[in-house]
Amino acid sequence: TLSLVNDSLGGPFRLPIHSHKRLGMLDISNNNFRGHIPVEIADVLPSLYAFNNSMNALDGSIPSSFGNMKFLQFLDLSNNHLTGEIPEHLAVGCVNLRFLALSNNNLQGHMFSRNFNLTNLKWLQLEGSRFVGEIPQSLSKCSSLEGLYLNNNSLSGKIPRWLGNLTRLQCIIMPNNHLEGPIPVEFCQLDLLQILDISDNNISGSLPSCFHPLSIKQVHLSKNMLHGQLKRGTFFNCSSLVTLDLSYNRLNGSISDWVDGLSQLSHLILGHNNLEGEVPIQLCELNQLQLLDLSNNNLHGPIPSCFDNTTLHEKKQIREKFEFTTKNIAYIYQGKVLSLLSGLDLSCNKLIGPIPLQIGNLTRIQTLNLSHNNLTGSIPSTFSNLKYVESLDLSNNKLNGKIPHQLVELKTLEVFSVAYNNLSGEIPEWTAQFATFNESSYEGNTFLCGLPLPICRSPATMSEASIGNERDDNLIDMNSFFITFTTSYVIVIFATVIILYVNSYWRRRWFYFVEMWITSSYYFVVDNLIPTRFCH
Repeated sequence: TLSLVNDSLGGPFRLPIHSHKRLGMLDISNNNFRGHIPVEIADVLPSLYAFNNSMNALDGSIPSSFGNMKFLQFLDLSNNHLTGEIPEHLAVGCVNLRFLALSNNNLQGHMFSRNFNLTNLKWLQLEGSRFVGEIPQSLSKCSSLEGLYLNNNSLSGKIPRWLGNLTRLQCIIMPNNHLEGPIPVEFCQLDLLQILDISDNNISGSLPSCFHPLSIKQVHLSKNMLHGQLKRGTFFNCSSLVTLDLSYNRLNGSISDWVDGLSQLSHLILGHNNLEGEVPIQLCELNQLQLLDLSNNNLHGPIPSCFDNTTLHEKKQIREKFEFTTKNIAYIYQGKVLSLLSGLDLSCNKLIGPIPLQIGNLTRIQTLNLSHNNLTGSIPSTFSNLKYVESLDLSNNKLNGKIPHQLVELKTLEVFSVAYNNLSGEIPEWTAQFATFNESSYEGNTFLCGLPLPICRSPATMSEASIGNERDDNLIDMNSFFITFTTSYVIVIFATVIILYVNSYWRRRWFYFVEMWITSSYYFVVDNLIPTRFCH
């Protein structure tokens, strides 16, 4: 065994001059080796059963001579700059290979041909490359396969039904491809499945009602075209399910029919669907719930008053992947410890009634979004208990009353909006975090005042100002009047001259009118103003 992990080694990757027939394991990962992998590797290291050359700067193609390494069980070349296709000789000759990781390279083409003999594979990681085509049927020979990572490629076609026959599968990770069609009903046979992630594809149809693996912990099906209702049979008795992300689909129906049996659920993300009905009180029974996103649906009715600190709380050491909008930025968390994140997003629904006071007891919450509903009443002063909240959005509702001045105690608040409500009175003191919020946080509330809005006036000042405004309304600005009058007069004269110059008919008519007016005026003066004696 030779291990040189993370030793800051660099330069071209070279093999020893002499053959090391007894060397079984070589780990040189996480260094800065560059260049090609030597084609003579099988001759120099014939007994190698584990080779880890990941996280370096290797380039070029994968040598087909790997296929001559009959003892090789573990091969990790991930996170390099390798190009080309997977050598067919490798897929045929490494008959004892159990772990193959080629992820995050520049590999391309189809994954495997029909000539495939890696039947002992337990773990296959090919994510983050440029593989195209359908998932090869040759993988159906891998009856011992436990982990399949094909995410971030350009794979197409339907999800193979034979995947459901690989009953030892624990992880199916295939997001960010072009897969289509329904989820095979054969997936109901995967009793050992723990993670299913086929998000961001073109999956259609509905979830099989028989899908409820006893060991399932994470289900990520967001950004597809799933439709229909989620029935009680789906996820039935999945007491180990921690994360359920079905957002950005076309699901309908209500939530209450199936959610109450998911006792360990920590992250429930159902935003951007067509769900109806009320927010079920069964959610309050999920005492492990940490993140709840029901935004952009057609939910109605009041917010359950049972939400309190036992509903959304801090949960330690949960490794997850999900997308959630906080502080106006969409983050994607993958493989991170989410012990500090909790949130409640009920925005863009049709919820009515007051905001329950109990929400102020969610003391660990970091993101609270109740915007774009029909909520009424006042903002609870108990919100001052949300000591860790970073984003608080109550905009576009029908809230009234004053903004509680106790909110200045929220020292971690970075995003705050109560815009477009019916709030009135003086806003909280313009200090600490509130000094960072501008007019946009309060716009659409006619009767709010105080920095950064106009300064509030006392009643006496308001009365004097009102009388002064009435007095001013009765006065005419003579300067403006004369300027306007003169300008209009000049414009009329110029317009008349231009018309007469351009149109000969109207010019003749104008002169005829003038002549008639002069004649009429002359005889009027002669007949009525000049004394008769002057006419003899």
